Formats: sequence, structure tokens, C-alpha cells
Amino acid sequence: MTFDRHGRIKCGTVSTPDLDAALADYRDLLGLELAGRGEIEPDLAASWGTPKVAGQRYALLRPQSGAAGFIRLVEAPLHTDFVPMRTYGWAAFEITVRDVYDLAERVKGSGFETIGPPKEIAGMPQFIPMQVLGRGREMLYFNQVRSDMPTSDLPRAGSDVDHIFIVILATPDRAATMEHLKTRLGFEEGGTYSVNYTMINKAFGLADGTETTISMIQHQRMPIVEVDDYPDAARPRARHDGMLPPGNAMVTLAVEDLDATGLDFIAPPTRREGPLYAGRRVAAFVGSAGELTELIELR
Repeated sequence: MTFDRHGRIKCGTVSTPDLDAALADYRDLLGLELAGRGEIEPDLAASWGTPKVAGQRYALLRPQSGAAGFIRLVEAPLHTDFVPMRTYGWAAFEITVRDVYDLAERVKGSGFETIGPPKEIAGMPQFIPMQVLGRGREMLYFNQVRSDMPTSDLPRAGSDVDHIFIVILATPDRAATMEHLKTRLGFEEGGTYSVNYTMINKAFGLADGTETTISMIQHQRMPIVEVDDYPDAARPRARHDGMLPPGNAMVTLAVEDLDATGLDFIAPPTRREGPLYAGRRVAAFVGSAGELTELIELR
């Protein structure tokens, strides 16, 4: 898995209140490798529109499989008003795993709270998901892949816990968000499904069986973003002034050409070094659902 694929999910950034404890969860329990650590540089924080993140400790992790995808943990205080699955923005990161039932046993009693044990989804036999919350109230879906979807290919895990292969975006207007991702980032529309979305129904107190419409954004047959219609009771995500959004804070994607997007970037594109950026131009923007997205240019 290399850098040269338009739409590749390069990183999911998590805001966490205790970096050392989160490292024990992600590195020691899940088995991810430490690829770098330090403090967020002021110019990088400014490029995200989060100046108070400057100087905050971070850790960058990657899977043992060698897949070119990362998870970045950034230390930040919890926001007391943040409730997972009830706000717009990045709602969850889906990670491909080898054995979801084994992983469910391993995370018991850890910093991950299981809120959805492994369960097959009616009408979607291609994978078995489970859902956990981390110390920063970030939502992770661990998916054991069995086969490909009719319109997209799902990656099999090369290590016990591998890379993020879908990111979930909660939006007040699914159609508008889909159009934005297609026209600005050059992605394509995949399948649209109506599902009994247990996590959303629990979060909003809806009756079991209440269906949510979800659509896939992909490039060719590679899935990228699941765009979810959220109930009217959802709200913009509260966050500390000058800081990252809580929980699933930001997603980093690879794109062919930054200039071709025509996006209004928070700061001008800048070349950045390190395992994630590899000397390429990088810029960030705020999307139509209030989500913070970082882009790495391929060309």
C-alpha cells in the first residue's frame, strides 16, 4: 500500500486527554507501532486553525502490516459537552482487523469501552463490526472483512489491527456533503443504503429498527467516506477555543492536486516532512458538516 493513490486515507487524528495512557491502548494493546512523537509545531497548528494546539504532545502510530496509514494521538483536555455520535463531523474511524472476536476479548478492562460487541449486520454479510470508545471518546469500528461489497473492495487485515479504510462523516445534509466531496475532491458516489443503525438509535434514544440512510464516497472501487444522515437533534460539535474537535478530530486524505480542488484552505499549502507527509504539500480545510480535513498532495 503506497502513497500514490488518490483518496487514500493517510491518517485519523484523535484528541485524547492522556497521551501516555492512550499510547498504552493503541501501541501496547492494539499492537500499532510508534512512528514518531513530539510536540505539535506552531505552524502546523496554525494550518489546522487550532493555534492553541501548538506545543501539545502527540504520537504517530502505524500498523505492523506496513500499510501506509497512521493514527495520530494529540493530547488535549476533554470537552464536557461532547457526547459521541450526537454531533456533526467525523463520527468514527473504521479499521480492518484479523479476528474481531479475539479483539473483543483483548480490549476488555482496557481504556477502550466496548459499546457494540461483534455482530453481523442483516443484509451486509461482507464484514463483522464491533464498536469501541477510546479515552478521548473517539469512536473506532473494528471490522473483520469477509468479502468485497458489490460496488467497492474491502481490505483484508495484514496484521491483527491494521489501517483505517473508511471514515464516517455525520452531516445535516447528506446530499450536499456528497456533492461537495465529489466536485471538490474528485471522488465518486458508491452505494446508498438504509440500515438499522444501532449506534445512532442508541445515541438519540430512537426505537430499534429506525433506519438511517448512508452513502459511500469512493475512488474507483476503494471506499473512503461513509456519509450518514443524522437526526434533527444532532448539533455542531462543541470544542475548546483554538483546539481540535474532541474525539475523532481530523482526517488526512491523499489527493492528486491541491490546486485543482479550489478549496478555501485555512492556510496556504506547505511542504512538510516526516513519516506522514514525506516532503509533500499539505493543507487543511473545514468541510460542509464542520469537519476538519487535511489533504496531502500526490503530484
